[in-house]
Amino acid sequence: MTSAILDSFPQINLQAKDPEEKFITSGVSWEAYETLLNALGDSSGYRLAFLEGILEIMSPSRRHELDKKNIGRLLEAYLEENRIRFWGLGSTTLRKVDKQAGKEPDECYCFDIDKNIPDLAIEVIYTSGSANILEIYQRLSVTEVWLWQNNQFEIYYLQNNSYEQRQQSQLLPNLDLSLMAQYVTISDPLEAIVEWRKQIRVN
Repeated sequence: MTSAILDSFPQINLQAKDPEEKFITSGVSWEAYETLLNALGDSSGYRLAFLEGILEIMSPSRRHELDKKNIGRLLEAYLEENRIRFWGLGSTTLRKVDKQAGKEPDECYCFDIDKNIPDLAIEVIYTSGSANILEIYQRLSVTEVWLWQNNQFEIYYLQNNSYEQRQQSQLLPNLDLSLMAQYVTISDPLEAIVEWRKQIRVN
């Protein structure tokens, strides 16, 4: 039944002329990184990642932002339907000077109570870069990271201070991320969220 429903919606047709732009440089001090964060401010369309003097600046593509929004809306619908208390922190800048690491996730969430460092970070990846995403999040002590690549989720859980890849979320063990991935790629966001809510109510 689920397959038939999904087949009735067109999938996203990724446009070749929708580039993501990245600038990577090394030898950057923590002070310079924080100065740039302050200069760009909250209204910036750029995302910054910092690890041990390596700075990556990324300007997301339109398809990147569409997927980011779709994932966030679908996840929040699941949390609402299941009465799971959450705080959505979006692309809040996460940083620890003592760990020389900083990152602006595509989406991030705290569960149960609000916290300085979120429990879950989500990254949409279309182009590779030099920034080691998992190393940054490990230094920031983010419990779980989802990487969205090639229309599917990769799940990493922090165990004994290192990430282990898992088949399902440890924070949300009843969430079928393989199924949710199919709704992320539906081109009509309204139809996707309506049908997703129907699906999770049934289950």
